[in-house]
Amino acid sequence: MSGVSKIYDYDECFRPQYHFSPPRNWMNDPNGMFYYDGEYHLFYQYNPFGNKWGHMSWGHAVSPDMVHWEHLPLALAEENGEMIFSGSGLVDWKNTSGFGIDGQPPLIAIYTGHVPGDPVRQYQCIAYSNDRGRSWTKYDGNPVLDIGKSDFRDPKVMWFEPGAYWVMTVALSVEKKIQFYESADLKSWNFLSEFGPAGSTEGLWECPDLFALSVDGDNSKVKWVLQVDIDSGSVGGGSGGQYFIGDFDGKFFKVDEANSPKFLTPESSPGKMLALWLDYGKDFYAAVSWSDIPEEDGRRLWLAWMSNWQYAQHVPTYPWRNAMSLPRSVELRTTASGIRLFQMPARELKQLRARHFQVAPFVMAADSKLDVVPEITSSLLELKVEFEVKDAQEFGLRLCESEFDETAIGIALSSSEIYVDRSKSGFVDFHDDFPGRHRAPFLPEALVRLHIFVDRSSLEVFVNDGRIVFTEIIFPGERSHGIELFSIGGSTGLLLFEGWTLKPSMKSGNRG
Repeated sequence: MSGVSKIYDYDECFRPQYHFSPPRNWMNDPNGMFYYDGEYHLFYQYNPFGNKWGHMSWGHAVSPDMVHWEHLPLALAEENGEMIFSGSGLVDWKNTSGFGIDGQPPLIAIYTGHVPGDPVRQYQCIAYSNDRGRSWTKYDGNPVLDIGKSDFRDPKVMWFEPGAYWVMTVALSVEKKIQFYESADLKSWNFLSEFGPAGSTEGLWECPDLFALSVDGDNSKVKWVLQVDIDSGSVGGGSGGQYFIGDFDGKFFKVDEANSPKFLTPESSPGKMLALWLDYGKDFYAAVSWSDIPEEDGRRLWLAWMSNWQYAQHVPTYPWRNAMSLPRSVELRTTASGIRLFQMPARELKQLRARHFQVAPFVMAADSKLDVVPEITSSLLELKVEFEVKDAQEFGLRLCESEFDETAIGIALSSSEIYVDRSKSGFVDFHDDFPGRHRAPFLPEALVRLHIFVDRSSLEVFVNDGRIVFTEIIFPGERSHGIELFSIGGSTGLLLFEGWTLKPSMKSGNRG
């Protein structure tokens, strides 16, 4: 597509106001994310011609802060019968590829070429840019890796400094395996090893990511995280993401058994490895981290597609379909269950805060319900809530509430779980798999801390500093702004309730 065909006001019904969404048409997985010259680059699976999946190409946007985005023209287009499937991006600082000019490092996109037909063909390709990502040239020697498979996709490439070579992490989707390859120049690739099947194997494996993180902030203690998505069978139902904690020596990824939960067999000995879930909601898929974050920043940052393959093509939005999650920083911390991944909203989101409000601490009586901050009628909110566990059987809050709608966040002590219930969250009958209650195992201590973001048609809940996360899309009525606290079967202490209305960050956009 060329030229600007229409400008949208970004104020359509259900349009997110501070989550990234395309001006129009279908979007799914984030792709090619890297940081360069003051800009975070976000590419994404995009259909330039309609609001359902098809004609996969790479859309493109840039941001100085992961919050305010500028839409750019299509980066990599479907052509000659080849769709542009998911992949990654990076800065080739040493110009190992030879694509750089004038002493500047080239930007590299690594993607799966997908050719429909019988048989389907999938292989790995590269493209490069020498103008800060504003235009891209597909390498005339593509594909750079073709093993003759029809489900071989979603390469994530990183520089492995100890070996001074590139490592590609890529999925054999049907076989539920991840393969690793190495290259000196991004053009010729050699097989290293493979991992899997392991964890959740019900669905196809897709969109892997591999990176190192310090544990508890201790740079002398490092573990590797391998993130793998599944297109069905996730903890919330449908598509979702799992992760493995282990070690990577530049060739093999080896799971750390001490930090991998297992089934118990009838003989009470460890059996099949259980999945560690990234998110207990239904709408966090294809998480991918940014490459080339400056060393002085030091964070591992990612975001994901905020939808689910069960119903993504049916959500009631127009002229766009689907959005991205909030950008998040990820860390490894030691817990009673072992080392686990924690996620928290990126600090850059604080700049969106507008009107501040709070409620004084108090004790909620047994079987009480209390409307709080009724003067707040915004559908763009950030909330911080801290409960003190007393003798209630269940407690929590209901958001986006009206006479007809509510989305509940609850802690059920009798069943040792925390949940998000969107079964009455508004417009839920567009697909049978949409409504429901989504749960995570939860053994609360004395305090339960919730950090919550609401953005018209989404809810993201970070529990106890991001140990548990729920990401959910919702479609409440236009006047569903109520916030209600509840305590069932006993009392609950409210130690903190404060929040902010948030300013929109997405502005009217056009699409070239």
